[in-house]
Amino acid sequence: MDPHRNQDRPTAGVSTGQHSLLEPEPELMVQLVWLGINAYLFVQFYMNFLVERWYYTRVLLGQALPWARAPAACLNFNCLLILLPVCRNLLSLFRGTIQCCSRTAARQLDRNLTFHKLVAYMIAFHTAVHIVAHLFNFEYFMDAQLNQNSSLLTFVLSEIGTGDNASFLNPIRSNETSPTIVMFTTIAGLTGVAITLALILMITSSMEVIRRSYFEVFWYIHHLFVIFFIGLVFHGYGRIVRGQTLASLKTNKPETCADQFEDWGKNGSDCAVPEFAGNPPMTWKWVVGPMFLYVCERIVRIYRSHQKVVITKVVMHPSKTLELQMKKKGFRMEVGQYVFIQCPSVSRLEWHPFTLTSAPEEDYFSAHIRIVGDWTQALYEACGGDKTEPQEAWKLPKIAIDGPFGTASEDVFRYEVVMLVGAGIGVTPFASILKSVWYKRIQNNQDVFTKKIYFYWLCPETQAFEWFADLLQSLEGQMVEKGMTDFLSYNIYLTRWKETEAAHFRVHHEAENDPITGLKQKTLYGKPNWDNEFTNIVSKHPGSKVGVFLCGPPQLAKSLEKQCLSHSAADVKFIFNKENF
Repeated sequence: MDPHRNQDRPTAGVSTGQHSLLEPEPELMVQLVWLGINAYLFVQFYMNFLVERWYYTRVLLGQALPWARAPAACLNFNCLLILLPVCRNLLSLFRGTIQCCSRTAARQLDRNLTFHKLVAYMIAFHTAVHIVAHLFNFEYFMDAQLNQNSSLLTFVLSEIGTGDNASFLNPIRSNETSPTIVMFTTIAGLTGVAITLALILMITSSMEVIRRSYFEVFWYIHHLFVIFFIGLVFHGYGRIVRGQTLASLKTNKPETCADQFEDWGKNGSDCAVPEFAGNPPMTWKWVVGPMFLYVCERIVRIYRSHQKVVITKVVMHPSKTLELQMKKKGFRMEVGQYVFIQCPSVSRLEWHPFTLTSAPEEDYFSAHIRIVGDWTQALYEACGGDKTEPQEAWKLPKIAIDGPFGTASEDVFRYEVVMLVGAGIGVTPFASILKSVWYKRIQNNQDVFTKKIYFYWLCPETQAFEWFADLLQSLEGQMVEKGMTDFLSYNIYLTRWKETEAAHFRVHHEAENDPITGLKQKTLYGKPNWDNEFTNIVSKHPGSKVGVFLCGPPQLAKSLEKQCLSHSAADVKFIFNKENF
């Protein structure tokens, strides 16, 4: 299966800004506002079901009634949000609109998948509370029907509407049935079961271990969201939970009539038999807007998928990395962006994200695809990777492109000093940056604000170096030729190796070029001493603002963030930027 969804590109965009222990991050502020709205809705709707209209319903159900209805309101709110973060074309349009006003706000849109996951967890939580409360509700409904004692208010309330069934309060109409039968014979019960099963399958298949190892399982099961939303819209049409009508409150006020239930409707009584009705379905009002936007999103994707893409060159790198160079009419990109690629001959439904490794100055765009799963292996074979002879152009597979997406990393060029840190395949966003630097600074002699770049690449195996070494060799040669060797400093670390390989490398360590990469800069073994690296930069660039850009795992992010905080001083400030791995 294919784990590329989270390995070869920034999966949730970029979160930038100076990290301070005193100032909350914009992302945290967004989450606090979201949590605040959830808390407000829960409390507000909980209180709404403690009013007089729902008095008789609470006689049957007790506190389980507000505990069922309050999370339902929160579910409506979160189901309104859940589709918006995956409308990537809408987010791209919105980002471009607000970027001119606030880069920080624009970057929060690139945390879309992180927010999508948080909303999904909140939906799961409120669904669990809603289900547990309703399980108690149905037991209370059943108990009220079984206790056939006319001296009990619960039984009298359960008998209302027995004749014409027009104004019942208790949806269990007979003591010969059971909550299970009601669950599978009512609209609310059937849709509730469908919604719950779909949600359980979607969440469990979204676990990282499944998503990385069995991507197709995650991808196809996630499309159960269609069933989820259909069930959600129709869930309230059964109006199972009912309250006293406003007209009935005029003829039967619970505060005075509840104790006179044996005389309801009799001559001489001031209390009529109460009438009940359910609230009209409201969920559709919450979700119809996002559903419409998502349908428009899918239409845009279908339109883009039919735009012609020409594969101009296919390069099979020795490390089982496939490079596709492509052209598409009207395609414009910025450094650090990514695209979704579909190959209909492999799968008509699957779209996989890959970071663009070309520079905006080039007349084509490219992606490097590591062959690690079923989908990438099939694409590799379709492009002739398993053949010895070159593949003829007309035999190359049809490719569809959606994008580019993501915040462009042009912020790199806003810092005088830059640290680029890539781990493994996390180096791909920086390929585009380094190429663009080459075009701007070396080839076109443009005046770039950035004066120094420190590049660090951490790789576990030697094979991973191969496809990227050509770019570094080209940069190294051009910088020597132009006398600009001080512009780019790069350090490549081999973090995992066999002892026999290490001994072989040490033998060749005195050679002019490195035996692994072919570069003049020697490959280093083990992990960097980040404290020494940051201290060195502080001493060489006093009074500078240093941009630290990372595409790597969370553990490395925590380490670099800690270094940024500890080494930032009055004369040197480190600004930490992270592209999720």
